Amino acid sequence: MTPTGEALGESAALLGAVADPVRLGLIHQLAQRECACVCDLQTSPPIPDNLLSYHLKVLRDAELVTSKRRGRWVDYYLLPDALDRLRDTLPSVDRSPAEKTPVPER
Repeated sequence: MTPTGEALGESAALLGAVADPVRLGLIHQLAQRECACVCDLQTSPPIPDNLLSYHLKVLRDAELVTSKRRGRWVDYYLLPDALDRLRDTLPSVDRSPAEKTPVPER
């Protein structure tokens, strides 16, 4: 089944949120831990705090991460379905072996 234009737009927006190397790196960091204080999130190369906040906001707006204030600190969490939602944006091929089209040689 081919996705609708609206579904493709939502998928493109979600992929766009992680298309930036800084944001993709943040997703990787958060996938390795239950949560991370903003003070512990590192980028390579390091970026100013205001730019880090911007990238985290983009990920929050895409509903991939959430945050919780703890005093003056903010903890960030990868939402439980975030990686599944990203995976679901990619097409899958469900063909029987007999239906597979051979890849032309170069």
